[in-house]
Amino acid sequence: MKKSFLLLCALFYLFGINTIVYAQPVQKWVNIIVSPDHADWKYQTKETATFTIQVYKDNVLMKNIPVDYEIGPELFPVEKKQAVLLKNGELLLKASMNEPGFLRCKVIALIDGVKYEEMATVGYNPEKIQPATSEPVDFDEFWSNTIREARKIPLDARMVLLPEKCTSSLNFYEVSFQNERPDSRIYGILAIPKKQGKYPAILRVPGAGIRPYSGFSYNDKIITLEIGIHGIPVTLSAEVYKNLSAGALGDYWRFHINDRDKHYYKRVYTGCVRAVDFIYSLSEFDGNTVGVTGGSQGGALSIVTAGLDSRIRFLAAYYPALCDFAGYLNKRAGGWPHYFRNVSQKPNEVETLAYFDVVNFARRVKAPGWYSWGFNDTTCPPTSMNAAYNVIPGEKELKVYLNTGHWTYPEQRAVGDAWLKEYCEK
Repeated sequence: MKKSFLLLCALFYLFGINTIVYAQPVQKWVNIIVSPDHADWKYQTKETATFTIQVYKDNVLMKNIPVDYEIGPELFPVEKKQAVLLKNGELLLKASMNEPGFLRCKVIALIDGVKYEEMATVGYNPEKIQPATSEPVDFDEFWSNTIREARKIPLDARMVLLPEKCTSSLNFYEVSFQNERPDSRIYGILAIPKKQGKYPAILRVPGAGIRPYSGFSYNDKIITLEIGIHGIPVTLSAEVYKNLSAGALGDYWRFHINDRDKHYYKRVYTGCVRAVDFIYSLSEFDGNTVGVTGGSQGGALSIVTAGLDSRIRFLAAYYPALCDFAGYLNKRAGGWPHYFRNVSQKPNEVETLAYFDVVNFARRVKAPGWYSWGFNDTTCPPTSMNAAYNVIPGEKELKVYLNTGHWTYPEQRAVGDAWLKEYCEK
């Protein structure tokens, strides 16, 4: 178990947030059970939620052991206690909320010198959560001008066959194309069916971090483009990405957060639209059927791309980041990267970041979408994600896997992939 944990940590360090979102936690020797009294983990405002706390070691209930706990709105606990005894192996905790949001009960136990923790986060009318982030009056004008100016730059698309990745039915290429200015390029891996014909396409957008990409394919009847966002080739050695993450590109999401024209995500969002332009330039593309998908930062970019580009016909977004930054200014959880978590007064960056907040792109998503996350996500709090989801006007489906944090079950990924492939066939 220790080796598995160290390997997971190494992968996280090397590849960033996106690795963790694909991996389930390793099995634990000690398991804390935090069980709400509603099977769907949902409550009406002012209704009391009761949590049952139990601790098991080797699947045997432990009795008369102390635990610490905190309970209250996610990231804003209002009650904290230490060394509370689990008499006869059980503790009941009660709490409620007066407004729509998420209530979290977190429990910590120290067993044989090792700290274990678990939580359950329940939703209070989550469908009624609304964004705290405002919408700039010139939001559409800003992004229309940005995309129009970018498209004045020729794509100058380049494709290099990767023979070692090709299969009997698919060709793989390392590709690049110009983004928002000359020599500013987007790189990726493209998978194209070998059989002559016209095919649908899926754009895969990345989670946060700096890493290489190996390409992906859903099947031999779908074009798949997996892109990086940092303007560097995606097939370099792992050491290059590690050094960039620790150096020049460290905390890239904070670059120029006071300037909407220089903020890092401006070229990223623009690059996602240019990726759709590139797909449309492919002779193998059917000219109509294109979707987008990703998790965490990639979930955000999926919504952003669909909000900016009406050519997107469908999207699947997992636990989107970058949602409702201003939530913290209203004493509730905001989205990753938590710009305002420790801010007491309204900062100047609020107005700039509103141009990049996912909630304002979500308002413009007309394409059918499949969305999925868990209530126990501490990286992308469900309050922030629901704030974005609730304002999406297009056809939408939210598949919640209650106990998940910033990761997915294999079954969850299988459902999402099946949904994407079904839309490719429509």
